[in-house]
Amino acid sequence: MRDTVQIHVTADLPIRARALTYANRAEVRFGKAFPVVLLVDSDAIAVLRRELDKASAALDAAAARGGEPPETTN
Repeated sequence: MRDTVQIHVTADLPIRARALTYANRAEVRFGKAFPVVLLVDSDAIAVLRRELDKASAALDAAAARGGEPPETTN
């Protein structure tokens, strides 16, 4: 089993994204002093965006229902 790294992304956490054109991927940095870096291949950017949009819609729907927790996803 692989290790998992979890970070809590909040509204005040610095997030910087930049294109690494030489590697055909994007780099997303979370934090300043000891950043966590997410490298996303160009083909996976749309997949990541779609999954984040689905999670956001689930959170919005839960808030509209009065704050019920969203369904758990894998």
